[in-house]
Amino acid sequence: MSDYFKQYIRDVKDFPKEGIVFKDITTLLQNPVALRETGEALTEFAKGHSVDIVAGIESRGFIFGMYLAEKLNAGFVPIRKPGKLPSDSFSQSYELEYGSDTIEMHKDAIFKGAKVLLHDDLLATGGTAEAAIKLIEEAGGEVVQVSFLIELDFLNGKEKLKNHEIKSLIHY
Repeated sequence: MSDYFKQYIRDVKDFPKEGIVFKDITTLLQNPVALRETGEALTEFAKGHSVDIVAGIESRGFIFGMYLAEKLNAGFVPIRKPGKLPSDSFSQSYELEYGSDTIEMHKDAIFKGAKVLLHDDLLATGGTAEAAIKLIEEAGGEVVQVSFLIELDFLNGKEKLKNHEIKSLIHY
């Protein structure tokens, strides 16, 4: 299945900085058939899980995160970059393959005991997802699955998330 979806992903060299090959999903998003099939495949990953909330990581994690929330009859929680949320928030810093960053989530976004599916577009080093899991757990949620559109296997990001079920549609 991974090879089928790869045809819709564009490589952009030296973005966001020299030496990085960015996996651009906008070419997939432009194709209505690929867009629908991607959403269906990600939803299939979640079958068998009871999900109360889908949490999506800014910004490309919002795209299929919202789709998943609708299909799973769950709420949606955005996990954002600093300063983007208007109410009291938790924050967590993390390392990227090319620097560091911070993400935030509203303190009242997830109720205690909520079953959460975390979604993002890309798993690289695992730092962003690991930070998001910490935010969800700090709020009292339980991460039942972490899904990605793309996983860069050679960066071993899964290692940071080894205590969680990880599903990725496309592998490089």
